[in-house]
Amino acid sequence: MPISFVVAALGGEIEIPTLDGSARIKIPAESQSGKVFRLRGKGIKGVRSSTFGDLHCHVMIETPASLTDRQKELLREFEQINEADSARHSPRAKSWMDKVKQFFE
Repeated sequence: MPISFVVAALGGEIEIPTLDGSARIKIPAESQSGKVFRLRGKGIKGVRSSTFGDLHCHVMIETPASLTDRQKELLREFEQINEADSARHSPRAKSWMDKVKQFFE
């Protein structure tokens, strides 16, 4: 399910289609592309079962397109702020060993 950059960063609620209509799920702040949400009982019914399975919703962050000059300016400013302390803001900036050290501190 595609979600906007803003919803991924700040959190929000989205509506997703299901087999019996639609459902709303809460997207927590700072969600990453590829995160999977499980909706219990919203999947298909088992072949030899009367219960419904789970529906797994994979979220993908959409990159904005056709930006205005103001939007580009704001994104450049945002990037400059992030560069000042990239290890704090980027989940991939820290090495595996740095994460292990942080765990034991």
